[in-house]
Amino acid sequence: MTLTEKDVAMIIDKISNSHLYSGLGERINKAFAYLKETDFSKMELGKYEIDGDNIFALVNEYNTKDESEGKLEAHKKYIDVQFVAKGFELMGYAPLENQKVIDEYSEQNDITFFRGEKSFTQVDEGMFAIFFPTDVHLPGIKVNEKSYVKKVVIKVKV
Repeated sequence: MTLTEKDVAMIIDKISNSHLYSGLGERINKAFAYLKETDFSKMELGKYEIDGDNIFALVNEYNTKDESEGKLEAHKKYIDVQFVAKGFELMGYAPLENQKVIDEYSEQNDITFFRGEKSFTQVDEGMFAIFFPTDVHLPGIKVNEKSYVKKVVIKVKV
């Protein structure tokens, strides 16, 4: 059975449990394989193709920020598989429902920004979060104080 984003909501787990989500489809499975097989400690920042524009990785590093510095976001064309390769952060989440749009959808960047309620979960090194087009999310938030994070976001075309 193959699930779609209409069947599930945001998922957070350890990469060692990624096999539990094989029903999410071949593209998500390719994203997990890439995450498990790649040593990100030696990888330069940037964009890496996995399967053309169907699946690609964005390797980034930053310091976490205050919640007030972030905006809820959602995407229409891509699912985000966000993997914390180094460090830890809070990620905010809510189902996409009645949030207030603060920046209209950008076709070029596949993103809409929102304001609204959300709940936070700590995502530690070696963990991932999957955000579907039916989810709004706010990643990169500090736990107690600002700290360094190296993160890989795999964009999986819907």
